[in-house]
Amino acid sequence: MSKKLLKEKTESLVEKSKVVAGYMEKAGKEIDLTKVDMPGCTDTMSKVRKLRELNAEMSDIGKEVDDLKAVHEIPDQLKTHAERMKTPVTQMTHGGGKASGEQHGRAPIKGFGDMFVESAEYKKGLGSYRNNEFEIGEKSSKEDAEVGQSGLKTLVETAAGWAPETTRIGRVIDIATREIQVIDAIPAGQTGQAAIVYMEETLFTNAAAGVAEGGTMPESALKVEEKTSPVKKIATWLPVTDEQLEDVAQARSYLNNRLPFMLRQELDEQILTGDGVGANLTGILNTAGIQTQAKGIDPIPDAVFKAMTAVRVTGRALPDTVMLHPNDWQRVRLLRTADGIYIWGSPAEAGPERMWGRSVIQTDVLTEGEGLVGDFRNFVQLFERRGVTVMVSNSHGTFFIKGKQAIRADLRAALTVFRPAAFNKLTGLNT
Repeated sequence: MSKKLLKEKTESLVEKSKVVAGYMEKAGKEIDLTKVDMPGCTDTMSKVRKLRELNAEMSDIGKEVDDLKAVHEIPDQLKTHAERMKTPVTQMTHGGGKASGEQHGRAPIKGFGDMFVESAEYKKGLGSYRNNEFEIGEKSSKEDAEVGQSGLKTLVETAAGWAPETTRIGRVIDIATREIQVIDAIPAGQTGQAAIVYMEETLFTNAAAGVAEGGTMPESALKVEEKTSPVKKIATWLPVTDEQLEDVAQARSYLNNRLPFMLRQELDEQILTGDGVGANLTGILNTAGIQTQAKGIDPIPDAVFKAMTAVRVTGRALPDTVMLHPNDWQRVRLLRTADGIYIWGSPAEAGPERMWGRSVIQTDVLTEGEGLVGDFRNFVQLFERRGVTVMVSNSHGTFFIKGKQAIRADLRAALTVFRPAAFNKLTGLNT
């Protein structure tokens, strides 16, 4: 029943998208709604309200389609979760030794910093620590506190005594940097291999036809080829002094956040723009065979719809996501009719983060002026070979005799674009 409902909702979404696209095409680049005839609408405001109603209906249907698709994906997600539970995602080793931090039974999973500062190797490497002790001797005096005619002999004040004690709060304000924006839109899986190998159908000739009794049957043709997406490594490291690591609580929270974030941020970027050179992944935008749609003189929504149509017709896929640079989405959000009425909702409204019923992801991984439309659910997948692993050692160079530690982190993953034509790159959106 759910499959039938999913099909009905999808078809309804496509039909409503075509209707709105027709209105926008007639309105032209200046979005002059006086050129558009809409049933039951006699003025510009009523036409704008009609467009907003249609857009809201498409957004609602699009969410229903997403929910129905998510229901169908539950068995695969459960399978992936079961596979992940078989092996630990996070490990920590010291100086090439045996990994620690593996999960046993129902023991809680510790973070990278927790495992590091609680390890025997770390405590042994730092040696013993002795608190400074201060001895305060007694001093005898003869009426040092006598008060003369001029007042107190010595005034104990901030300038001649102790400065006020201050305690640093535990918060660290991270530098302004790009957040993770793309990974969550890509279906994820796991692999135990060094590469993702699959078969792709490269020839499909359907010669099927009606044949008379005793007639010769027409010959069809099929051809498949083996395709490979290699697993690549993303890694980084940083040096830290023993003295810095003595601030245990600070080191723990900082390591737990920043090193894994650095790896995921780079992975997030390579999913779209990786050039495939050397150890880099081949991102979607650099995959051979994806389509291209130039904006030209069209408004951005028109260009997006044309890109979606090309994905349907040429890629034989159903686009489910639109990715735009924040500055390009701003141009959409601020679109107005020829007489100044906002199309995507008034400034008093939050407005939908959807276009033509599809979800919109704002990401500055994309260059301003470029966008991406595609069927992300079905024709791209990120395979994790190994999750984030953190290791620490003082055996790097002269680190041992200088009291330093080398902390490294890495992950291994492969990105596979199964059908390049299911994705369409938009260009010229900032013109």
